[in-house]
Amino acid sequence: MSQESVVDLLAELVAFDTTSDRSNLPLITFIEAYLARHGVASRRVTDATGEKANLYATIGPVDRPGVMLSGHTDTVPVTGQAWRVDPFRLTGEGERLYGRGTADMKGFLAAVLAAVPMMVEADLAVPVHLAFSHDEEVGCVGVRTLLADLAHQPVRPAACLIGEPTSMRPATAHKGKIAVRLHVRGKACHSGMAPEGVNAIHAAARLAAWVEETAAAKALRGPFDARFAIPHTTLQVGTIQGGAALNIVPQDCRLDIEIRNVAEDDPEALLGELMAFAASLEAEMRETSPEAGIRLERLSDYPGLSMDDEHVLVAFILSLLDSSELERIGFGTEGGLFQQQLGIPTLVCGPGSMAQGHQPDEFVTLDQLARCQAFLTRLIEALSGPEARRRLAVGDLLATDTA
Repeated sequence: MSQESVVDLLAELVAFDTTSDRSNLPLITFIEAYLARHGVASRRVTDATGEKANLYATIGPVDRPGVMLSGHTDTVPVTGQAWRVDPFRLTGEGERLYGRGTADMKGFLAAVLAAVPMMVEADLAVPVHLAFSHDEEVGCVGVRTLLADLAHQPVRPAACLIGEPTSMRPATAHKGKIAVRLHVRGKACHSGMAPEGVNAIHAAARLAAWVEETAAAKALRGPFDARFAIPHTTLQVGTIQGGAALNIVPQDCRLDIEIRNVAEDDPEALLGELMAFAASLEAEMRETSPEAGIRLERLSDYPGLSMDDEHVLVAFILSLLDSSELERIGFGTEGGLFQQQLGIPTLVCGPGSMAQGHQPDEFVTLDQLARCQAFLTRLIEALSGPEARRRLAVGDLLATDTA
């Protein structure tokens, strides 16, 4: 597995603009053709529109559980960002490789694809599954059709590694998230007669104040999870839009709110408390205008990831790395969905840092890609040979005893 092949593949992947509002099918077609050249069959799991797809493949024996390497193909937009280089053309400067998605997370995809020839040639006793998803950046939306597909398969992976950028340190936990939009409908009138109207922005401000006060209470009283740098549930208003002119009492306003919860906190209960406050505010608004109201739109949600640090998968992955550090990451992944919906033990570990993800001049370093290559080489070796099945089954990594 040469570093040149990883860089070449990364250049190919970066050249596809897979911003989440675009189709990812050209990239999926490229990966399908690449796998086919190496004799690997794959299958698409498309969304309802047919314009986007997940891709799934198995290398090695297909009749037993294995280790899944998972990553998303979409990226965040470059709109409004000041890039020095073309974001869709890989640019190397010293140790750094610049381009949209290099860190999050096409660097991992390139390393995995570069390892495919080695996987094919190896005597894999335990299969490697490849899972590439779409629309992760907009709330882990796309992978759900793949989850439904895997749920009906006779054999599913026994373990999952998601290659989000963690500087090649395995992460055992991240928070869950709920994102909602509240549409506030008031009653417009001339600002000189403001008491006859219902000010939608004022109502939205009171909702925002509730969010701020609840966030402060969580910071003070918890519950707390010391594994995280910010050890409590957070709430925030991310955007607020409303009003037409200063001399018009605003009729409409909307605000986007997110909840990022630790495992000990119930985000649905928090959302229920928010909507109970909204209902009381709505009743107050309707005393002036029966048409006034507050409507909830659910934007996205995904569960948190919470793995026991002593789980056998953690020990197995650490044995293949040159670091013994465990991470608890502040960003979300598809890991909680794999863990909760399919019962697959999941870790997050990949090249690069999220400090560079989503930023202009996003980059991954050659050293990080090399470390990922070394890890994948050791993983393939650990899954190969006549003793691999027995060794992993005895260690309880496999879902069933295949010894």
